[in-house]
Amino acid sequence: MSRPAMKSWGPRTGAEEVARACDQPGCPNHGEYRAPRSRDALNVYYWFCLEHVRAYNAAWDYYAGMTPDEIEEFIRRDVTWQRQTWPLGARVSGRYRIDPARIRDPFGFFTDEPGERANSNQPDSPQDAAMRVMSLERPLTMLALKARYKELVKLHHPDANGGDKTAEERFKEISQAYKTLVAILTA
Repeated sequence: MSRPAMKSWGPRTGAEEVARACDQPGCPNHGEYRAPRSRDALNVYYWFCLEHVRAYNAAWDYYAGMTPDEIEEFIRRDVTWQRQTWPLGARVSGRYRIDPARIRDPFGFFTDEPGERANSNQPDSPQDAAMRVMSLERPLTMLALKARYKELVKLHHPDANGGDKTAEERFKEISQAYKTLVAILTA
């Protein structure tokens, strides 16, 4: 006993297609264009010729038989693909309420406490880096800068540290930071 040949899943050629008649009563043309039969059966089609599919589509109303309230509810449910949603926000109570203790909230979105600064991982500007090297805070004046520079130079000068390489590198950083801050303050 032989098995029937499998149906091909590839593209159809013209010889394999079945010629359908237009589903409009009394129309002798071929039904080349499909149109859904109803809102509840969108995958079941009528097959019409071009003239009748245009007339059918112009007259077809997806929301036929529904009240305006039902149409509004259908549209609202369709926004979330017919899935249930829950209210969120400050006025929510019960089991849908967000418990701040259960959420890691470094920016303080769910509590009134101040959160971590959003720019804490931002790269330093040259001015910020220079102020950090010199251990200075804002507001900065030229007098405060000169006083701090003299203090750090005396502490880290290579001659005062017996030629220590780490003190020399620190001295270079301090000198560069001083030049940067002087340029900013005199600009």
